[in-house]
Amino acid sequence: MVSDLAQLVWIVNLGTIELNPHPIRAGDLDHPDELRVDLDPGPGVEFEAVRRVALVAGDVLRDHGLVGFPKTSGSRGMHVLVRLAPRWTFEEVRSAAVALAREVERRAPELATSKWWKEERHGVFVDYNQNAKDRTVCSAYSVRPVPDARVSAPLEWDEVATCDPSAFTLYTMPARLAARGDPHAPIDAAPGDLAPLLDLARAQREHGHGEAPWPPHYPKRDGEPDRAPPSKRRRTPVYPLVTVAKAAKEHEAREGLERWKARHPGAAEHLAVDDVLVDSMRGRSSTWTRIRVNLRHVPDELRPGDEAPDPDYDPWAAERRGWAPDE
Repeated sequence: MVSDLAQLVWIVNLGTIELNPHPIRAGDLDHPDELRVDLDPGPGVEFEAVRRVALVAGDVLRDHGLVGFPKTSGSRGMHVLVRLAPRWTFEEVRSAAVALAREVERRAPELATSKWWKEERHGVFVDYNQNAKDRTVCSAYSVRPVPDARVSAPLEWDEVATCDPSAFTLYTMPARLAARGDPHAPIDAAPGDLAPLLDLARAQREHGHGEAPWPPHYPKRDGEPDRAPPSKRRRTPVYPLVTVAKAAKEHEAREGLERWKARHPGAAEHLAVDDVLVDSMRGRSSTWTRIRVNLRHVPDELRPGDEAPDPDYDPWAAERRGWAPDE
């Protein structure tokens, strides 16, 4: 993190807008000193639901002897940061985060989900995988690259229920900081003990909750469940997903989605807002966009057959031609 003026000048010279630190200190790269609760609302989910889930997460943390420090993400979600003594491995911290996510889902099943795959989610996703090694989240006070220059704003718990992310911007934060001080200033005062959450994780495993899915580019773990694929033997697939667009730019993929809807108006009118899954996919040097549609709400007789995506971008075409960078 930036600790002096020279470092600040350096990141400005690089054109850095936001900072995304790892949850470790330079003296020990293998033992995180922070657990991160990342609340990610699905399509169409209002911020009110995010606030309510954040309050539930705060209760779960307190019930397990931990102090959470909430902040807006600067986008549509919220984060809750928990300072830890650097005694536990990345896998242990992630295991504790999985347990917390499942407990939040148990307490608020209509609002929150711990399901990793997008087609299984609803409401606000408690993203435990932000605690996997090499994952980062934006730091407190980071300015986000959005038109109103929103800031990831540290909050007091009594602000969470009514906070408005649009109120925290590059222009309003200096006065807020001067008037209120930094709500996260005490975060280093009392590093927490992860043992109670790890006890919860063990209890959940004893009740049949196994390993939670890791991101696809991480090695497969023992006990990690396979993704439930569409079944070719069933009349109704488990998750009837169709890929409608693959494009180098998101706007091109969304244009392809609109063309798909125009070709299949009967199917399109049955789609719920969270049936359209927009994924930012990793390329070699940049991301590309894939859009899938979940046909779970579409009657069988209106479900389109297999079609090639439109557009059908291939992020690896240049590499196959012997030229490595993305097209």
